[in-house]
Amino acid sequence: MVVLLYISALVAAIAFAVLVIYVVRALKSVNITLVHVANAMSGLEKQINGITKETEELLNRTNRLADDIHGKSESLNTVFSSVKELGESLGQVNQSIRHVSNTVSTQTVKQSEQIAKAVQWGNVAIDLYAKFKQKQKQNETQGGEKS
Repeated sequence: MVVLLYISALVAAIAFAVLVIYVVRALKSVNITLVHVANAMSGLEKQINGITKETEELLNRTNRLADDIHGKSESLNTVFSSVKELGESLGQVNQSIRHVSNTVSTQTVKQSEQIAKAVQWGNVAIDLYAKFKQKQKQNETQGGEKS
């Protein structure tokens, strides 16, 4: 019976040794995996640091661009207000021109009869002048034939 006890202790010791060997292999595999994960995390940390730096630069550029756009929009506001004032001034000029045009139209209608009479008298004067010139030419041609 003692032999059986020794054999069972030997089997238990061998089983324990095999178990320890497999646990050691598993732990080595886990260790290798953890080393790979640590390396990957280190690389990832470097990439994140690079991305963070680039993001900060991009944010700074964006802020400068926003400030530039803000300044330019303020400048454009003054231009737009000047254009608005110019439009209002042109509107006033148009109103003045319309008023003058309406006044001229009204006065023309009121004085159209007088204008018609003036035109008639002008035509009469032109006809008289033409007859006078024609008579003068006749007198010159008749006077020239007598000599």
